[in-house]
Amino acid sequence: MPHRITDNCTYCGACQPECPVSAITPGDELYVIDEAICIDCFGFHDQAACVAVCPVDCIVKV
Repeated sequence: MPHRITDNCTYCGACQPECPVSAITPGDELYVIDEAICIDCFGFHDQAACVAVCPVDCIVKV
């Protein structure tokens, strides 16, 4: 299942380098996950890497 970044994003950027398929990009006020590209880190990690590093828990499954 793809993920989405909520409005609680603090724009810290911790999630972007963790994405193995480059689905996370900076938006105007928060980072954005391209849901068409996000693969929930399947085949790369045991859990979504972006969720694991987010300091404010603002990344949720769609």
